Order: sequence, then structure tokens, then C-alpha cells
Amino acid sequence: MAKKATLEKPVQLYLVGGAVRDELLGYPFHERDWVVVGAHPQQMLDQGYQQVGKDFPVFLHPKTKEEYALARTERKQGSGYTGFVTYAAPDVTLEQDLARRDLTINAIAKAEDGTLIDPYGGVADLQARVLRHVSPAFAEDPLRVLRVARFYARYYHLGFQVADDTQALMQQLSESGELQALSAERIWQELSKALSTRHPEAFIELLRRCGALKQLMPELDVLWGVPQPAKWHPEIDTGVHTLLVLQQASQLSERIDIRFAALVHDLGKGVSPPEHWPSHHGHEHTGLPLIRQLCARLKVPNDCRDLALLVCQYHQLIHRAAELKASTVLKLFDGIDLWRKPERLDAIICCCIADLRGRTGFEKADYPAKRLLPKLAAAAQAVDVKTLIQPGMKGDAIKQALQQARLQAIQQAKNT
Repeated sequence: MAKKATLEKPVQLYLVGGAVRDELLGYPFHERDWVVVGAHPQQMLDQGYQQVGKDFPVFLHPKTKEEYALARTERKQGSGYTGFVTYAAPDVTLEQDLARRDLTINAIAKAEDGTLIDPYGGVADLQARVLRHVSPAFAEDPLRVLRVARFYARYYHLGFQVADDTQALMQQLSESGELQALSAERIWQELSKALSTRHPEAFIELLRRCGALKQLMPELDVLWGVPQPAKWHPEIDTGVHTLLVLQQASQLSERIDIRFAALVHDLGKGVSPPEHWPSHHGHEHTGLPLIRQLCARLKVPNDCRDLALLVCQYHQLIHRAAELKASTVLKLFDGIDLWRKPERLDAIICCCIADLRGRTGFEKADYPAKRLLPKLAAAAQAVDVKTLIQPGMKGDAIKQALQQARLQAIQQAKNT
């Protein structure tokens, strides 16, 4: 345990939250948070702690820089996740502080002598692999819907499930309209953390189950119930396919932009006319405005948005890479800006592999385009424009010569 600055008695320090939870699970953790019971803010400042909290007193340890928060209570006043009145004072007990936390597994404290303080049954829930709310006050904070879904994704591989009464409260929050009070930044923060877990598809699945996905990402939610051709999609349902693709992408790459692109690559199928089902002709184009709309609303980072748009637009083309003419391949390379951002090709292909394997029975399928397209790209990239320039050549003439040379290089590579 890190060395702590000495505080006056009867001040007590407790390790809380994720560090206690993950230590009990034998799960890796990197941050430790502390609760200080019985202290005034001035006592912390006198001991060299640096105050960083505005709404409630949070301090950084002068040496370890770990966070130390004064024990506090919260009372709902107003709507949304910011409508709380906080009270932090020496008379707030550890049990009161733990009571305001979202889940029982996050409401366990560890004293300096190693004793566990577990007033709400968090240890038993860890052993039972259950995510359970601490109190009915859970329903006062809409952000907790996303947090529970993220913890579900984080520990899905360990067999965790959400308690029925907790899921009922999540559904109640989803139906209340309170989720609309969440800022785009907080939604994306939770989504991006979930995308970093081993099973991000579990996050999406739980949000859909409790009605939150419809509120936060309706473009995605509508995919469930939309059929696809059984020949290519034995799983039939587009929503099911989407989660399988996300699962496959997570196995192929830890990159958030790749996982996000996998998640939204088929949004266009959600607006295909029902009379045309199970066909979704042109979905690679109808999905583009939906991705832009979703990304703008959630303030998705540009790198994630840009890759998602490219994957949506070109995944159908890349699936047919072996059939493409050299001129079409060149247009593809121009379209993804291969010349300035060559790393994009591998990322897009990764998403396309996930798209193929995210189908029942196709989980181990080979993807020849993974070998073919990089080969063609390398040939085109090897063309040196300097060797093409003739005396008097300018602008468009140079560009045309470069395109022609790249086209020939691609064709030659296709023939070898």
C-alpha cells in the first residue's frame, strides 16, 4: 500500500471502488481511490494535498497523486446526472459514503489493516457474479445505465449477470427520458470504454435489452428484426449480425476505431424498404448519412468517424476484391486516400474480415482480400512520380501519368 501523508485523528482512510473490487476478483487494476472519513478540507490542505474537486472535495496525494475524496452523501435535486446536492463533512460515515455508489461490488472498502467493510453485500455478489444496485437511489442517475452496461461488458467473460431488479431500474430510467439529459461527451466516454473491453458486444446487447439503445443510438437499435439473405447470413437478423461482427472485430484488434466501425458498418440496412427485404441493395451508401448523424450527435472523434464511413462505403467492394478491375481497385485506393494514409487499408480490411466472420458458420472463414489488396497497394505505391515527369509536363498531365502508371502496376500485380 502506498505511503500516505499523516492526518490528524480520528481521521480514517479507506481504499474503495475498483481497486478493492478487482483485487478480490484477481483482476488487474492500475488506479487506487481513497475515501477520507472524519476530515475537514483544511486538514487535507495542511498536509500538502492538492484540491481538485469543484462540486465536492477531492484531493491529490502530494507524492503518489492518487485521489483522496472526503466522505460524502448525495441528494437528488433536478434532472439528469448533474442534478445532485453533495454534502461532505467530518460527520459523514463510511457506510453513508458507500451507500451512494452504483453497484454493491463498487461499495466495498478496505481499511488500512486490510479489513473489508462491506455493508451492502458486495463480496457475496462478486462471488455470485452478480451486478446489483446498492439502493433505490440508483434510479436517480441515468449515467448508471451506461456504467452497469460497461461493467457487464468488462466482466462478461467471468460470467457476470445483471440482477433482475437492477435491470428493471435500468429499464425504468430508459423509459423516463432521463437518458436524454446525458451529455454527448459522457455517452461517448462510456461507449469508448466499453469498446475497449473484451466483450463490447455485451454492452450493446444490455443497452438494447433495457431500452437504452433505442434512446441513445436509434440508428443501431432498428437493425434488430431486419432480415438478411439466409445464404450469406444464416443468423438472418441484422442486429444479431452486427453484434457478431463487433465480437469478431474485438478478437482481431484492440483499436477502438476499428471496433466502432464494425459496430456501425451496416446502419444502412435499417432504412432498406421492407418490401425489398431481405435484400439491402445500396446499403453501403444509405448508411453514410446515418453514421454522420450518429457521430455528430455523440461527438465521436474524427478518426473513429472517418474509418466508420470508409468501412461502410467500401466493405461490399472489398468483399469482391478478386473480381475487381484494376481501374476499380485504383478508385478504391483513391477513395480511401491510400497515398497519404496507407495505414487505413489494413484497418478497413480488418473490419471486412470481421464482417465476413460475424456470420453463423463463417467464424473461421478465410479472407483472400487480406492478401490481395495489400499486394496491389504495394505495387501502386511503388510508382515513383519523379520518373514519370517529362520536360514541360505540368499539373493535370503529371497527375494523369501517375494514375496511368499506378493502373499498370496494379494490373501487373493482379497478373502475377
